[in-house]
Amino acid sequence: MAMAPKLQVKQSQSLVMTPQLQQAIKLLQLSNLELAAFVDEQLESNPLLERGTGDENRRGESVDNSKDGNSEGLQEVSLSDTMASSDLDAPMHAVDTEASSSDISREYGPTADVGGTVDWSKAGSGGSFSGSSDYDAAANTAAEKTLTEVLTEQLVMSIHGEKERMIAKNLIDHVDENGYLRADLADIAYRLGVDVDRIESILLTLQTFEPTGVFARSLQECLTLQLRERDELDPPMIALVDNLELLAKHDLTKLKKICKLDAETLHTYIVRLRALAPKPGLIYGGDIAAAVEPDVYIRETPQGGWAVELNSDTLPRVLVDNRYFTEICGQDGKSTDEETKTFMTECHQNASWLVKSLDQRARTILKVSTEIVKQQDGFFAYGIDHLRPLNLRAVADAIEMHESTVSRVTSNKYMSTPRGLFELKYFFTASIPSLDGGEAHSSEAVRHKIKILIGEETEKTVKSDDKIVELLNAQGINIARRTVAKYRESMQIPSSVERRRIFKHA
Repeated sequence: MAMAPKLQVKQSQSLVMTPQLQQAIKLLQLSNLELAAFVDEQLESNPLLERGTGDENRRGESVDNSKDGNSEGLQEVSLSDTMASSDLDAPMHAVDTEASSSDISREYGPTADVGGTVDWSKAGSGGSFSGSSDYDAAANTAAEKTLTEVLTEQLVMSIHGEKERMIAKNLIDHVDENGYLRADLADIAYRLGVDVDRIESILLTLQTFEPTGVFARSLQECLTLQLRERDELDPPMIALVDNLELLAKHDLTKLKKICKLDAETLHTYIVRLRALAPKPGLIYGGDIAAAVEPDVYIRETPQGGWAVELNSDTLPRVLVDNRYFTEICGQDGKSTDEETKTFMTECHQNASWLVKSLDQRARTILKVSTEIVKQQDGFFAYGIDHLRPLNLRAVADAIEMHESTVSRVTSNKYMSTPRGLFELKYFFTASIPSLDGGEAHSSEAVRHKIKILIGEETEKTVKSDDKIVELLNAQGINIARRTVAKYRESMQIPSSVERRRIFKHA
């Protein structure tokens, strides 16, 4: 058969991950704080994006927020006018990437009834109390000194050489919020080009700073510094500090032999040791951890069901200014500068896609949360003992989405419920079979039962892992001893031997 070149036409379909689709997928897995930071970046880089204030959310009305005060520039569009959440799982050719013809304002806050209806009347309501705008809480709050500032102030008074101060300042930079030095002295000496002995000499001076115990490189060294200042570092105390792991296990029999003390004297030493500060740096202020803001609220309805409501305060309000885009590019499509027109067109497409992606994200979170409440209604009504086994595939199949989409939505998202604040992933638990072949048990519910059984113990009724297995089997739970041990260790509960010691020496 002769070989010759020829042309062939072939038709095929493929999923193309465009930058816009990648952005939409990325937004799904962001927490509310990360989402706010991302939107801030987009507002700075895109001239067609503006932050909504909430005043523009009068459905069907234009708002006076345009560049020249004209009310034709920015207009609200109903959430139903944008993409449905399931579009993330659709092929790229099925996703509308065209920019919206009207300006878009977005103020989220919908409520979904678990029964299947969706109430959009709460959109834009916010729901949070805000006092007078004249009061500045930050300006009226006294700034607390940080540990770094306190150490730097002492540095000026204690070390006078310029080079020594530079070395000391470098060591201060490596102190964490607990007051521990988290750096290797050899590495610091290599980077600064000095001898390790010189670093250690300066470190000895720094370890005299307040609060006592700072610049320690281990818990033992931290306690030793505090004991030395109190003049309580005698040989028995040194032996006790060197064997903290035995103290943690409450193995007082071995400690009495090592420290060469009787039981009463050893108890006195332990009391003195526990009076020390294992994390001395925490008495000073530091970076305040941000409180977790729920993404979803769950509330009980008067009819006995559950309503799922998005937290509108954590969802960004973004406006696309089409009037400004028209002013720059011209209504007839002509522009004085082709490069400017190309740039503005790209900005307009990116802005419109961002608004659609935010809408898409809100809808998907609401849909996934609603399905979780449907699947775990027993937990919300009766508590953790009624938590059902649940995996991502069950939720994905129920809402007709891909499993990876559900995984992204449940990452770093929190749900405020009448029973407390929970991460969405908390409701996905493994399945433990039932002995009688009935409904399987949730691993989280079984873990809770183990905690209750151990919490009911007394000195004479400490239960071994085998005994816990027997008690769980009596409740119809088919579980192995190694699984009980794994769950117990995950809750940081000591073994039965250590628990007996704790009761004995309590």
